[in-house]
Amino acid sequence: MDVAIGGGAFTDRRSAGKALAEQLQSFAGRDDVVVLALPRGGVPVAYEIATALGAPLDVLSVRKLGVPGHEELAMGAIASGGVYSLDAELIHHLGLTPDDMLKVVRAEQLELDRRENAYRDHRQFPAVAGRTVILVDDGLATGQTMSVAVQAVQRLKPRRIVVAVPVATREACADLSGEADVICALMPEPFYAVGAWYGDFSQINDDQVRALLAEAAARGR
Repeated sequence: MDVAIGGGAFTDRRSAGKALAEQLQSFAGRDDVVVLALPRGGVPVAYEIATALGAPLDVLSVRKLGVPGHEELAMGAIASGGVYSLDAELIHHLGLTPDDMLKVVRAEQLELDRRENAYRDHRQFPAVAGRTVILVDDGLATGQTMSVAVQAVQRLKPRRIVVAVPVATREACADLSGEADVICALMPEPFYAVGAWYGDFSQINDDQVRALLAEAAARGR
């Protein structure tokens, strides 16, 4: 798979999307391209990409499975369609029990279902079989969540999957390149954190997600 490298830093997510769209111009104007954002942070980025490419925009819900008591540490992730990934080595190292994991999975599944209902507004998930799917997030640290998203899309039989992010670690891009084509505008060293490469990394709320999806849908009509 291909890994593209660029450079720069970003004012906010939408400016990052515009910058990333420049590296995706080979997909512009094609009727076989679908842009899927990982909510919430990936949606403003993906909105600009979909706009620039003239492609439909939708979301693929993915939830990190945080370690109980240390929720910022991911022990896995789940995605729409029942796809999941677990870090068996970390789970063993921390001595987590099946009950520990089940509580987290159930809670995150409820939130994933809530988001699907809130964002989709009765719209059907787009048909992606035989098409090129561009998966977008605002950045990758470990890449675990995006990996689960790729697995979820693979089950839908697309022709090609492209992971597109403004900023990521080199390790995450290398790992994902075995599953999809990877286009990343910035791979800084040292990395610090995704938010370190944005001037404005404010949290995106559900209303903002719904508004951008509605704008994209209206544009497509």
